[in-house]
Amino acid sequence: MAQHIAQKLRLTSALLGTVTRKELAAAFRAVNPRTAFDLGRADKWLQGRAQPREHSVYDDWAKLLDLEQSGAWLADSDLTDFTAAISARHGVDRAELERRASAQSEAASGHNDKGIGSALAGTYACYSRAWSPYFRGQLIKGRLSIEAGPGVHGLTATYRETLPTGQLELGGPVTPAKRALYVHLKEVGGDAQFFISLFSQSQPGSVLGGYMCGTAIIGPEALPSLTRILIVRLRDPAAGAAASGGYLLPDQSISADLASLGISIGQPEQVDRQLTRFLVGGSDGGVHQVPPAEFRAILDVFDRHWLRHAG
Repeated sequence: MAQHIAQKLRLTSALLGTVTRKELAAAFRAVNPRTAFDLGRADKWLQGRAQPREHSVYDDWAKLLDLEQSGAWLADSDLTDFTAAISARHGVDRAELERRASAQSEAASGHNDKGIGSALAGTYACYSRAWSPYFRGQLIKGRLSIEAGPGVHGLTATYRETLPTGQLELGGPVTPAKRALYVHLKEVGGDAQFFISLFSQSQPGSVLGGYMCGTAIIGPEALPSLTRILIVRLRDPAAGAAASGGYLLPDQSISADLASLGISIGQPEQVDRQLTRFLVGGSDGGVHQVPPAEFRAILDVFDRHWLRHAG
């Protein structure tokens, strides 16, 4: 299923240096004089209100970008993989390419979302409950970076954790909504996905909070999991390099950890209790997971019923 077509077209335009839709259409015609890329419908495609229905458009697009992947891959790929592929293929810095695409989007619309972008952009230290059964009861620390990029609101996020098995990195779009803030993250070079649903950002934007949903990365099974998450903005972006430190020790203080990142808060013991209450709130000590045996018992009931009535 085709996705992120508007953002991909803007990234393509930024890569090729085509300023107008007419120039972009001409680039498509250069690879295929009979291309189905339609200048009249390009407006809707670039606004995200429609997408090309002819498969040949995606095939021409892949040729235009000189990709090793097929047109079908181009249509179906997520934004992170697409951006990485064209950046690597053409030796262009990914951040610079996204900046160009964002600038083109702003110029084309005659306005921008710098208000919301500047309010959210930055580096954050993230704290949540560990999903891994091997680290049950512990907190895990991650790093979240939000920066300008392609998309309706021009914001993309990168989330990192340092695990005993190596660095985990996921990226994806940030979507501010009227009453909430959503972040959909996909693993770079892997298949893990996290979805973060947060309270709407408020000024001055020092902290975000809500829920993170995904699957446990370290463990015998990829357990579907849900936990509360606290996301604290760092004043010094350079301090964020140490923010992806992985699992905290059972007696390690969040306030002390934040102090090491340049955020020293008064009455740290009281703040620690407050933060712990937030993160541990809900059932199962702050982590919601369905025990596999519990689900399999239900699965056994319905599988047997299904097989008994097969045919």
